[in-house]
Amino acid sequence: MRNLSGKRVLITGGARGIGAATAKRFLEEGSRVVVIDRYLPALEEIKNELPQLEDTLLADVSKLEDVNRVFEHLDQIWHGLDVLINNAGISIRHKFMDITPEEWQDVMNTNLTGLFYMAKEAAKRMLAAEKGVIINMGSTSGFTGYHYYADYNASKAGVIELSRSMALELAPHVRVIALCPGYVLTPMQEAEYTPEMMREVDRKIPLGRQARPEEMAAVFAFLASDDASYITGSAITADGGETAGGLASQK
Repeated sequence: MRNLSGKRVLITGGARGIGAATAKRFLEEGSRVVVIDRYLPALEEIKNELPQLEDTLLADVSKLEDVNRVFEHLDQIWHGLDVLINNAGISIRHKFMDITPEEWQDVMNTNLTGLFYMAKEAAKRMLAAEKGVIINMGSTSGFTGYHYYADYNASKAGVIELSRSMALELAPHVRVIALCPGYVLTPMQEAEYTPEMMREVDRKIPLGRQARPEEMAAVFAFLASDDASYITGSAITADGGETAGGLASQK
C-alpha cells in the first residue's frame, strides 16, 4: 500500500482477532504501531508475538481516564498520530427481552461511546497536523437486523452514522471511514457459535465461508493508505456477499 511506511498507527482492541491481524499487517507495511487492549494476558501474548510493536498499553476505551492516559503517552513518544484503527468492541448473544441494563450499557460504552472518545482525541491531533485517517469498526449488523444481537446491532448502526458525520466535519484534512465486516472467524465469534451454527452461517454466505481476520486487516491497510485517498464518509462492506440481496436471493 502507498505511503504507510513510517505512519504512526494506533489500534484499539489490538491484542486479539482482527486487531492483532491488523497490527501485524501494518508492521509488514513498515508502519509504527501501538496496540491497546483491556485484557492483559492478550497484550502480553501479542507483545511476544510482535516484538516490533512500539508499545502495548493496557486500557479500556469505555473509560475516559484511560483514553486520556493513552493519548498523553502517545504525545510523549510520537507527538501526533496518523492513523486510528478504532477496532475495540464486544458482543453478547442473547434475546432482546433478556438484555439487562448493565449488559446494554457495557456494549454501548465499548462499541460506541469508547469509539467516540478515541476518535475525538485522535481528531484533535490530526486536525492540528492537517492530516490523518480514522477507521471505525462498524458491521453489517449496523445495516440490518440480526436475531439475538439487538444491543450490538444498535451500537454498530450508531458507529456508521457517527463516522459519516465525522467525515463531513473533519474534511478536508481527516478522512473517516466505517469498515463493516460480515462474519469473521475471531475468538469472539467462535465463543458464541457452535460448529453447527458456523456451518449454517457459511451456507448463507455467497462465497461459502466466513472471513479470516487477515482479510479485514488488508482492508484496513488499504483504507488507511494513499491508495484510498478519495474515500471518506463511506461504510465499506466486506461480507462475502452476505448482504448483497434480500429474501429473494436466499436459496
